[in-house]
Amino acid sequence: MFDPVGVPAETILDITWLLIGICGAIGVVMFCLIGFAIVRCRRPEGDDREPPQVYGSNPIELAWTVVPLMIVFVLFMVSARGIFELERTSPSEGATELTVTGHRWWWEFDYGDLGIVTAGELHVPIDEGGVADLYLTLKSADVAHSFWVPQLGPKMDVIPDRVNHLWLQANRPGTFVGQCAEYCGNQHANMLITVVVEPREDFEAWVRNQQQDAAADTTVAAGKRLFLRTACINCHTVRGTVANGTFAPDLTHLMSRSTIGSGAIANTPENLREWVWDPQNIKPGCDMPSMKLSRSEVDLVCAYLETLR
Repeated sequence: MFDPVGVPAETILDITWLLIGICGAIGVVMFCLIGFAIVRCRRPEGDDREPPQVYGSNPIELAWTVVPLMIVFVLFMVSARGIFELERTSPSEGATELTVTGHRWWWEFDYGDLGIVTAGELHVPIDEGGVADLYLTLKSADVAHSFWVPQLGPKMDVIPDRVNHLWLQANRPGTFVGQCAEYCGNQHANMLITVVVEPREDFEAWVRNQQQDAAADTTVAAGKRLFLRTACINCHTVRGTVANGTFAPDLTHLMSRSTIGSGAIANTPENLREWVWDPQNIKPGCDMPSMKLSRSEVDLVCAYLETLR
């Protein structure tokens, strides 16, 4: 959050610095007064007299009532203005619009009219002016989550049976990592968000690839047959095959993503094999069970999955 890359995150950082400055100043004053009292009012050695008892001071009481009220008023006004600037009920012109659904424990990204549904990794184009606007519609499939990418903007809770909206922005290309910011179960910490902000031509190339059905590679036919015979197809979708499950991430272009399990591990052939062998070893408590395949069967299935790019 201390390295903002867009207007929403910069607005939040400005308010944060103001708050830190005011609280820091109050802290310095209070510690100075405490230090003065310790030194100035220390009882001299051999002095057993009772110190003067002061039971009230109108100026002091007025000061510690009026000054905090003024500070709270200033912070309230600044924060309210920031909230009104950040809350948008409709997307700006040219913004990338998509629906985000929080699951235990992964994020689903639906690009609507583009016909793309992916997981864990979000791609956004940056326009000719060097700005990437992102307007999200947020939903939950199960429990309360919270979507937060600190460098791009504020966090927003994702609540069952409620639709929220969030405006994010980036003014430079890059890969920005976020996190579910609301405790949602034992794998809450492994519910990461990766936002890839890229030039429009790169984004359009990514879109064209994501819109394609899974490639038919005859060299991995045995692994494909085995995959389609398991219960995997009840939860996962692979476009161009009979796999059409909607409970788990779409695998049509699995190997185009940088991580597995919404950031739990890097997406490498070795990690993919361990994930298919038993996901509970990597992400305990996740909804994906071990399919009880042999190591040779895992190799066949993963050989097929590695073609899904």
